[in-house]
Amino acid sequence: MAQGLSIKVNGETRSVAADADTPLLYVLMNELNLRGPQFGCGLAQCGSCSVLVDGVEVRSCITPLSAIGTKSVTTLEGLPNWFAKQQGLASAPALHPVQQAFIDEQSIQCGYCYNGMTIKAAELLARNPRPSDDEIRTAMNGHLCRCGTYPRILKAIRRASREVAK
Repeated sequence: MAQGLSIKVNGETRSVAADADTPLLYVLMNELNLRGPQFGCGLAQCGSCSVLVDGVEVRSCITPLSAIGTKSVTTLEGLPNWFAKQQGLASAPALHPVQQAFIDEQSIQCGYCYNGMTIKAAELLARNPRPSDDEIRTAMNGHLCRCGTYPRILKAIRRASREVAK
């Protein structure tokens, strides 16, 4: 039976009518109409459903709503505000530097991996603003790109790191 639960998403506390064991992805997509996280494999193996929970990437397709509790969820839509808060900016940019770099480097073709790659790259750069190529590859391991644009994705993350490290 669906319950009235609260969840903090992108800085806003929202009420949802969902069972505590409902996957977070379904709540984000179906209850809150957020389109950043995507259903990919449903097994936490592709990364398409990734979100940040208290700044740490999690796979929302296998994370039950009950596991969130009072933690803060950041989706693709909330990355600019998350970045602004981290950097102490007065206002959020239109896009997180990773989002802008993915556009500038034309890293995304079909969009399958965009959400997960962006979320994971943002998490990485928050922890390590100047990662080596090996550190980027290690961090991105487990995020699948159907189109094989991995070289462009690496280039985009390098580009974003220059912006974040300023």
